Amino acid sequence: MNIKEIANELKLSYLRECHGILLEEASNLGLSNEEFLLLYLERELERRKNNGITRRIRYAKFVNKKFLEDFDKNKYSLELNKKFEYLEKLKFIENKENVILIGTPGCGKTHYATALGIKACIEGKNVLFTTVPNLIIELQESMSKNQLTNYKRKFEKYDLVILDEFGYISFDKAGCEILFNLLSSRNDKGSIILTTNLTFDRWEEVFKDPMLTGAIIDRLAHRAHIMDMSREISYRMEDTIEWSKSNI
Repeated sequence: MNIKEIANELKLSYLRECHGILLEEASNLGLSNEEFLLLYLERELERRKNNGITRRIRYAKFVNKKFLEDFDKNKYSLELNKKFEYLEKLKFIENKENVILIGTPGCGKTHYATALGIKACIEGKNVLFTTVPNLIIELQESMSKNQLTNYKRKFEKYDLVILDEFGYISFDKAGCEILFNLLSSRNDKGSIILTTNLTFDRWEEVFKDPMLTGAIIDRLAHRAHIMDMSREISYRMEDTIEWSKSNI
């Protein structure tokens, strides 16, 4: 067997693809055997870390890739910026704390939630991103296939679940109940980031049942960072204005 075949058998992807380049580099630099081995191991480790990040981001199912570096915090209050600083350390995930981002459409909730999720993936956390309407559909499909228990177990194992677009549509009684059961089963087992355009006093518009509404708020708001990110002008409107100015 040659180097490529052995590397493939051992699942050493960097060695399989780059052993020729690595040998040439070591020769040009005049590396000792120990230095060469260290260089190779560093490259293989870096490749595995990058592959892990790519895999976690893919499995998270983000609709769009958004990053903290592209999020303009200067457009928010000093109080919110202090909270941003804490959240971006990802300690809220370690502490199994929730985050509820409230605000008008286009205020940056989804961007920020996604960016935190991307950073969590980079830091080795398992993340799931889904909209609340899609989550309800998946839950109902799992029920119809008698797979709801398996779905709950998988849902509980994520370090971070991001639930986007809560409040844009209301649910029937069955949808509300299975969502409540799912969130209850995850309570204290992992973090949730929820984005919504509705303040708590309007959640009954979605769930229709005041007792169920109160119970869900109680589950989600317990040990939660509740942040109102509302802005007078949305990001999309700002982009439209800037685009219009540049095309005059």
